[in-house]
Amino acid sequence: MTAPSLQDGIDKAGSPMKLLWKPNPPTQTVPKVEPEFSGWEKEQHAYRDAVILYDLCHHMNDLFIEGPDAMKLLTAVSANDYEKFVIGQAKQFVPVTRNGDIVTDGILMRMADNKFLLSGVPASQNWVRYYGQRDGYDVGFVANADSHNRRDGPPALFRYQLQGPKAMAMMERLLGTTPPDVKFFHSEEVTIGGRKLRAFRHGMAGQPGFELLGDWEDNDAVKQAILDVGEGFGLVQVGGLAYYTNGIESGWIPTPTPGIYTDPELEDYRKFVPLFSYEGQKPLHGSFYSDNIEDYYVSPYELGYGRSIKFNHDFIGRESLEKAKDSYRRTRVTFVFNPDDVKKVLGDPGYLLRYPRDRVEVNGEMVGLSMYTANFPDDGTLLSLGLIDKAHAAPGTEVEIVFGEHPGPEAPADFHRSLPRIRAKVQPSPYDQVARTSYRG
Repeated sequence: MTAPSLQDGIDKAGSPMKLLWKPNPPTQTVPKVEPEFSGWEKEQHAYRDAVILYDLCHHMNDLFIEGPDAMKLLTAVSANDYEKFVIGQAKQFVPVTRNGDIVTDGILMRMADNKFLLSGVPASQNWVRYYGQRDGYDVGFVANADSHNRRDGPPALFRYQLQGPKAMAMMERLLGTTPPDVKFFHSEEVTIGGRKLRAFRHGMAGQPGFELLGDWEDNDAVKQAILDVGEGFGLVQVGGLAYYTNGIESGWIPTPTPGIYTDPELEDYRKFVPLFSYEGQKPLHGSFYSDNIEDYYVSPYELGYGRSIKFNHDFIGRESLEKAKDSYRRTRVTFVFNPDDVKKVLGDPGYLLRYPRDRVEVNGEMVGLSMYTANFPDDGTLLSLGLIDKAHAAPGTEVEIVFGEHPGPEAPADFHRSLPRIRAKVQPSPYDQVARTSYRG
């Protein structure tokens, strides 16, 4: 029996929104990693004055892409520039539909001449696999799902991030030599605990440090070496709760809605994507509800990926992105919630993590979306990443966040008016000053 496809799910539900709208979804968890080691508040704070260890071995999906046509395929399905893409370098992968809507991003690393690794949310991986197979590219794929969904065996790779003010000093002790002087999003082979791996100049906290990437068979030796050396540097292991809040300060929106649900030309693609996938199961929720899922699509320009887009090659969606380059309406910002309003509406929110689609209003008119919200006790309030019309994007602009869960199509059209408002101020994204000013240096 053939497994149901995304298109089957849409047809059965009656619309993409009826399939995906799920108010009050459970809080996302990191598989195989403790929720907390020393308390989520301490772990969330530690990157500011210590060195933190993120265990990323289990929650990411990896797709290995290899073959003579691998580069040709990637060039055809994404907006990135590959002219000077060297071995060990990575890119923020930007695939878009023919209408210029993002499919979701990913991290693409060149591992060898004809071998690449695409990591992150699997929607972009489905996009690459579909066109590689449909159009007959001479390329092979090996998928390694996250530990929620992998049916047998361990991950293919270990992946640890060391970040914070003391990270470089700790790396020097780990390596027994000066850490490699590599550019942002580049990597170099190193040895830790007698095992060879890649030290990748990247991280999720927007602080100095490296991502350490290698074969799973070397995991135990490398992790033990990290923990042993870390004792002398006050290493703080970060659990799953604090980890999932870090992208807000560093300016990364992890859950854009793939722009794939309505284009008739993508019907065959929706039949290729399984129903039980990110695209078919990732819930939409929050205070903003529309029957039209296209109201949730976003441009890569709005997400801040303009620097990754190059028009020196043909790719799916090129014409639409060229038109949108100087005309996209919204921009990414940080919303800093008013602490008094937070207390009034939520009391003490404690640990809070949401990936909502909450209305952002000025004088009762919707001007943006809050998309990624968490509690930051160091700042005394909630912070949220989202998109706002450029006319209201100046730092210090006061807005209102409509906070809560719209029940969906059965509710009155003006249901959002019954939900509480929380005042917020617009601030830059990334919110963290290091991430905003010097992280890429």
